[in-house]
Amino acid sequence: MQPKASIGSRDVARAALELSMSENREEEQRLRKAFLLEGISSAAADFGGDFLPGIMRIVERAVVAAKREQVISESHLEEGGVAGAAREAMNQITPKALGMSVGGKIGIARCGEHVAVALFFGIGLGHLDEVCVGLGHRAI
Repeated sequence: MQPKASIGSRDVARAALELSMSENREEEQRLRKAFLLEGISSAAADFGGDFLPGIMRIVERAVVAAKREQVISESHLEEGGVAGAAREAMNQITPKALGMSVGGKIGIARCGEHVAVALFFGIGLGHLDEVCVGLGHRAI
């Protein structure tokens, strides 16, 4: 597979979304390898728990996963970019998730200055589950 000539914010956002929707670790690893061939570095992390007290943990997990997989360096600028994109994604799902339990995956993707964070969560209300997606992008 040849790397794309120009990778933009839409490509990075698509990669983050696909990664957040991966069903298991094997699919996650396969996607990450394919994205790397395209020139997109990526990471993912699972999350589950009560939404409101978990907001900061979700942001922290996104930053830690991005650093662990060397998607970003340990600079304030890059960490802040991932944290900001994660907060933006969270703002999109907060109306549905407030007061509920959530579980799902965080997908992070980066190419050059573009970084995207996607959240794909199931929101629990007994046996009546809702599905929610949030996506944030930053240029770093």
